[in-house]
Amino acid sequence: MASARHPVDSDQDTPADLADFVRPRPHNIDAEQHVLGAVMISPPALPEVRSLLDGSDFYRPAHQQIWAAITSLADRGAPFEPVAVAAAIEPRELAKIGGAPYLHTLISQVPSATNATYYAQLVRRLAYARRVTATGTRLMQIGYSATGDVDHDMRSAVADELSALAAMDAQGWPSPAPLSATPELPTFPVWAFPDWLGEYAARLAEVTQTPADLAGCLALAVLGVAAGGKVWVQGPAWAEPTNLFTLVVLPPGNRKSEVYKHMTAPIRAAEATLIEQAKPGIAEAVIARRVAEAHAEKAEKAAANAVDATQQAAALDDATTARLALDEATVPAEPCLFSDDATVERLTSHLAEQGGRFAILSPEGEIFSIAAGRYSGAPNFAILKSGHAGEEMRTDRVGRSSERIPAATVTLGICTQPGVLTRLGETPQFLEQGLLGRLLYSVPKSLLGYREPNPAPMPQEIQDTYRANVTALVLSMHMLPESETVRFTPDAERAIIALLAETEPRFRPGIGDLAHMTDWGGKYVGAVLRIAALLHIAKHFRDGWDRPITLATFQNAHQIGEYFTVHAQAAYDAIGADPAVNDARTLLDWIERTGTTQFGARDVLSSLRRFKKVADLDPALRILESHGWIRRVPTPPKNGRGRKAGPVYETHPDATGTTR
Repeated sequence: MASARHPVDSDQDTPADLADFVRPRPHNIDAEQHVLGAVMISPPALPEVRSLLDGSDFYRPAHQQIWAAITSLADRGAPFEPVAVAAAIEPRELAKIGGAPYLHTLISQVPSATNATYYAQLVRRLAYARRVTATGTRLMQIGYSATGDVDHDMRSAVADELSALAAMDAQGWPSPAPLSATPELPTFPVWAFPDWLGEYAARLAEVTQTPADLAGCLALAVLGVAAGGKVWVQGPAWAEPTNLFTLVVLPPGNRKSEVYKHMTAPIRAAEATLIEQAKPGIAEAVIARRVAEAHAEKAEKAAANAVDATQQAAALDDATTARLALDEATVPAEPCLFSDDATVERLTSHLAEQGGRFAILSPEGEIFSIAAGRYSGAPNFAILKSGHAGEEMRTDRVGRSSERIPAATVTLGICTQPGVLTRLGETPQFLEQGLLGRLLYSVPKSLLGYREPNPAPMPQEIQDTYRANVTALVLSMHMLPESETVRFTPDAERAIIALLAETEPRFRPGIGDLAHMTDWGGKYVGAVLRIAALLHIAKHFRDGWDRPITLATFQNAHQIGEYFTVHAQAAYDAIGADPAVNDARTLLDWIERTGTTQFGARDVLSSLRRFKKVADLDPALRILESHGWIRRVPTPPKNGRGRKAGPVYETHPDATGTTR
């Protein structure tokens, strides 16, 4: 009976065919010895070598045992020089590997640990080569054991073997980090506020089941509405106004309008009080203007009807005086502290009418699309730039002469959607002319999907205290006849100077975390000073805020400033303001599309035309390397003269989808 199994035709197996199967498997004993010797003479080399190898990568069993002893000692925090390694191995096993003399032989063959990672890579690649030969053996066994009836099982087994072999080994690779400024953003430090304000912000966040960041940023904007244009804060060599531009980024459905309603309620109450207080004065001004209009009209008619030159000259003098009096008889606008919807032109009018102080507090980001030129067809945000800095502003109003505002101050408390934030980068002028650098960004994590259905209600006492304090603060500031300046205590001033010194290196190209956002970073310390002044006023508005700002208050402001720094980095990343990150994304996309597992700079230049020279690649390569997407292949030891080879990088298995 014929066998169903395919017979092996042994007559076709020649010695030449079998030669490959009696060769030793790929290995390099010298490389293994170099690795072991290097980590014993230079312990700092172990972490990097260990990230590349495990014990099974060594070909010689003795080397596997030595490696196990070294790593075991390292894990216990013990030294792992040859004497310690010898003591850690059982005497019988130590004798098998050649005893303590062999350990000393290992270190004697290593003049320097400099090339440890190169030899570790070599050992690793040869270990993979041995897996290839082992896979070949298993494939032969699968082939010899197959039947001619059904080949599905054989094909499946072959596919599994080849898939496992083709998959890149993730040994030694950390999990790559996303290409963003920071994956985990801090929560707004409401504890840095005075108790009455921090408690309310925290409770409101709990009641509305919204991120505390929203209430925290709005609390600062509310303080800015009260103090902006009325209080300045003196720094070491410059002064800052106390208005702020805060921008919270949250997707729809996060109850932004509810938080805005509660946070702005006391401002609305203060505004209503101011309107009532202003009514008599406005009524009187209306009457005075009507009288002036009548008098001017009468004087003009008299001048027109004069019968001779002498009478006409006198009448003209009277008419001129009456017209000047009419121009002076202005009717003040009804007090208005803020709006939730204003065009740039209307904002300018508000500033002129309200003595140079106005705010936009809105749960939507319409002001940015308007400033980008939705209605005018061209970006128009000069008023926002001037209003942030408290600069002089001149306005031309219809039917009136130009009006000068010595120090216009605008406060923004805006919430917008992630898509709007991304589109801010589509208006180049926002970045080029510094609008983006004036915003204090907050990009909190949405609570949608994790909200409590029945949170504890707001304690009435906390709500009443917040509303009473904000109303009183707004009214008291509004009544100040002139702007005032607050200063810092000497120790707080020293802390400011220290912060300036700490911040400056962060702008250095290539190494500073603010190097790509110097427009924002350049205003960072000034923003901290503004926040410190607002915290100071909120704490002492009833017992005298004209005292110096303390070190403790400045430190709280610094904490809030660091919060905004991290969130600004995330916002700039979303906007695409960092060209190095954009280049890194382009390079990573190329790696993913092409399945590249190893490349040099020249490979990229020939494929991606946006990079003109090797130096253009450096920032992107540094970012991908620091985020764990690529790593430099160790350069082999140089023998003799010759041009130094350019760096070669290997890619993380996750980048090519070949992790096993």
